[in-house]
Amino acid sequence: MKTLQFREAICEAMSEEMRRDESIYLMGEEVAEYNGAYKASKGMLDEFGADRVIDTPIAELGFGGVGVGSAMNGNRPIIEFMTFNFSLVGIDQIINNAAKIRQMSGGQFNCPIVFRGPTASAGQLGATHSQAFENWFANCPGLKVVVPSNPKDAKGLLKAAIRDDDPVIFMESEQMYGDKGEVPEGEYTIPIGVAEVIKEGTDVTIVSFGKIIKEAMKAADTLAKDNISCEIIDLRTVRPLDLETIYTSVKKTNRLVILEEAWPLANIASEITYQVQANLFDHLDAPVLKINTADTPTPYSPVLFEEWLPSSEDVVFAVKKVLYK
Repeated sequence: MKTLQFREAICEAMSEEMRRDESIYLMGEEVAEYNGAYKASKGMLDEFGADRVIDTPIAELGFGGVGVGSAMNGNRPIIEFMTFNFSLVGIDQIINNAAKIRQMSGGQFNCPIVFRGPTASAGQLGATHSQAFENWFANCPGLKVVVPSNPKDAKGLLKAAIRDDDPVIFMESEQMYGDKGEVPEGEYTIPIGVAEVIKEGTDVTIVSFGKIIKEAMKAADTLAKDNISCEIIDLRTVRPLDLETIYTSVKKTNRLVILEEAWPLANIASEITYQVQANLFDHLDAPVLKINTADTPTPYSPVLFEEWLPSSEDVVFAVKKVLYK
């Protein structure tokens, strides 16, 4: 094992795949000369040249469309959005072209493309730069949506995403790029659509993904002092959802809390709640609880932001509620 920052794991994944396959290239704002807005492509221009690490104008619809077209014609582009907030400018290419072309062409075209970049909040960035879009993209058939929470998963899942023959939305976090973690030395991939139990427990299941899962881990440490044992599942992928891993855990603990950095209406937690109550109703000893952000645009004020974003204290409260404590 070696220790890498999240950004370094992303860079290794892209570089290893580009060495393996000349049809892969990286395109986006500031990915080349500036080494990436968050330095996730540091050194790649020097190694692969300007034909394969391509700086673009501030035009997500334009370079997103170029990526989709080239993927349909035999390439495997990695399209970086400086933030997924900017993907809204190019969402027509993602939803109406990348996601649908295989079905609309009767299987004559596929679109092996990865759209990647940071999602959700990152402190005082304001309402238009702090939005979580995982559930937006997960709503669309034809897309796969991956949200890693640590460097090991980031590298293994990104390599799998680049090799996938369908479009993959790969969502990171500005606040994770400096996170360090152990990463295997050799070649490895992590299959898309497989969750991981990152902490075993017996009293309650906590499901989460992405950077907010850190709050679940903090809560589990706090609850352990009260002899409450939490099982924590990192989804890693939100489309397709690994419901079987969740079902297995809930059958053991009989209680479920879901933590997600997203607005409350129609999110990933809502879908998991529905599926669990529909398929495991007799196993539940308490209602499923979900923890989300406040139902407002993200506030700029640090005081209001702290109230808006879910915390470990919110998780502790929810766990004790489902345990009737």
